[in-house]
Amino acid sequence: MDTLTYSRGAWFLGNPPLIGPHAHSVWLGSAVFDGARAFNGCVPDLLPHCERVVRSARIMGLDPVLTGPEIAELAWDGIGRFPRGSHLYICPLFYADGGFIMPDPDTTQFALTISISPLPEPTGFTAMVSSFRRPAEDQAPTGAKAACLYPNVARAYREALQGGFDIGISLDPDGNVAEFSFTNLFCAKGGVVFTPAPNGTFLNGLTRQRVIQLLRDDGFTVEETTLTPNDVKSADEVFATGNYQKVSWCRKIEDVDFKQGPIYTRARHLYMDFAKSERCR
Repeated sequence: MDTLTYSRGAWFLGNPPLIGPHAHSVWLGSAVFDGARAFNGCVPDLLPHCERVVRSARIMGLDPVLTGPEIAELAWDGIGRFPRGSHLYICPLFYADGGFIMPDPDTTQFALTISISPLPEPTGFTAMVSSFRRPAEDQAPTGAKAACLYPNVARAYREALQGGFDIGISLDPDGNVAEFSFTNLFCAKGGVVFTPAPNGTFLNGLTRQRVIQLLRDDGFTVEETTLTPNDVKSADEVFATGNYQKVSWCRKIEDVDFKQGPIYTRARHLYMDFAKSERCR
């Protein structure tokens, strides 16, 4: 049992066919989703992830048919169907069946998939500055975790892989750093932590917000600011936060090497201690 899917009141094994080719979400891109993690008996920030998918649905003109707490309850049910301690990816999804150009909110559907997905080991990753930029908030629904944004993410990711790197660094329309291809970016210099200030071009990640608060509570100065690619390359250390890997470190950006730094190490330790406080029921 690698994947369970909840839809229309029942759980199914695997990836059941739920959407027809004429569904608005297929041909006009109205799907939104979110992702949470369960690992080692921990399910950090499950409710905020479930609440965010509801907000994303509203941004896209959908009518979410469940509340965040209701989605979280379904997720707990699904998590309990896997062996305790399993590494899982929890993905709630809203999509529209009907509509032309605009989705018909009355046709909004919900699905939830829970899949076995091991948390990657923090062995370090490499990155390059991508030629593909993030859109501004007046150019795309950047406030939502919307499926229609991810083809651009995929372009930046593919470019990095073809260049021999693990991930891209995406810039905003002004040429400043937005984030890594699909995870938020942090760097540190002189003991101060820097991260791009949310400006409507990238998602202000929940793990990002959590790590900022944990570091500040631990006595670190964290500045949300404008960063150029040169600012990041000249840092003492660089790391990333995101739901898939949680907290991971960057060992190389193009021709600049980085060590696994003490602030990254502390950030990961603080996050994992927090995660342990949010154990499964």
